[in-house]
Amino acid sequence: MGYVAVSGGEEAIAASLDLMEYARVKSGSCLPADLIGEALPELVEQVQSEGSLWAPQIAQVAIKQARGSVEEAVFLIRAFRSTLERLHVSRTIESTDMAIDRRISSAFRDIPGGQILGATRDYSHRLIDFGLAEEGPDDVARALEDLRAKLPSDPIEGDDGSVELFDDVPKVCSYLRSINLLATYPIDDEPPVDITKTPLAFPCQRSAILQCLTRGMTQAVIAIGYAAIRGFGLSHPTIGELRRGTLPVCIDDPSRAGEGALDPEDAYYLGSIPCCEVESLIVHDTEENGVHRSDLDMGYGLVFGGDESKAIAMSVLDHSLRQDDVKFPTQDQEFVLTHIEGVEATGFISHLKLPHYVTFQSKLDSARRSAAIAKERAERAAHGEQRTVGAEVADAQGADDTVEGGR
Repeated sequence: MGYVAVSGGEEAIAASLDLMEYARVKSGSCLPADLIGEALPELVEQVQSEGSLWAPQIAQVAIKQARGSVEEAVFLIRAFRSTLERLHVSRTIESTDMAIDRRISSAFRDIPGGQILGATRDYSHRLIDFGLAEEGPDDVARALEDLRAKLPSDPIEGDDGSVELFDDVPKVCSYLRSINLLATYPIDDEPPVDITKTPLAFPCQRSAILQCLTRGMTQAVIAIGYAAIRGFGLSHPTIGELRRGTLPVCIDDPSRAGEGALDPEDAYYLGSIPCCEVESLIVHDTEENGVHRSDLDMGYGLVFGGDESKAIAMSVLDHSLRQDDVKFPTQDQEFVLTHIEGVEATGFISHLKLPHYVTFQSKLDSARRSAAIAKERAERAAHGEQRTVGAEVADAQGADDTVEGGR
């Protein structure tokens, strides 16, 4: 059987793109981009998190263009992000400054500031509400009216229109540090690595590890974190604290750049970004001078948006990837950080659809030679003959030449 190259070139590619656009518009309906953000906020958050760019309007357009494909939308966001000029670097954001709308602890029942359940589906029945299929604007208005009558006050906005969030809530793990039960490490004063500009070099600094985890493919981070918990790792956590809310972003006064340390109050407030932060507690066994000791170590996770599962899994992998004695793939930096990178993974898998005619022909020739050798051995075995492997290879090569010459 002969093989020929696929022809068509630029015209075929252009036609293929036209078919994609036709599939998008053939229904005749148009979904406004802002409606995507209103109806599918968690999808928009995921695209922004994996794309490393908090720009809701851009993410909505990317999702519309990608027809709902998360991987494609993230690719579009990353490509757009690469074109943006970096004008400023924000001041260090302290997570203790988070304005909280949800905050829980699995480790302690009573915590300073109290448990704040907030909005969550954790306690809901996973049953499909088929009424949503026929829901219209009037139904939404009635539901909103009923909920406002049921709740003591508007859970989103106060009477003056300002957002009501909890501020100055102390961290749960501060208590464990105060009684010396939480493992401590030397402060790392090295500037954080920017993985968008610097290729990963293993072993990685922790700043690079955290960046990879927070922008990694959500389902991959959760899957590998799950593997680490259920036996393919040593990081089974208890959630010391999970908090969800908004963090303020500030920059120094641009007119005073280069003046050294500036007054903390002398800054420009750019806005707030929604985040989810998790501090997981994991039993840490050590042995010093023949004495065994168990204390608590921490895994840290922080992601854009409110994806709590990803933040928890990130905290598990943060702890796993800091272990010196690597026993499981979930503790191997290169294995984890390489394979959770969604754009790279999608790109590599997708490239298999491109032409591989030359390499496949080489594999096919190798398979033919192996089959010829196996056939020759079977025939000799049937006649009780013995020959050298070198002679077998020569005969197989000759058979290949005969087949090629007969085409």
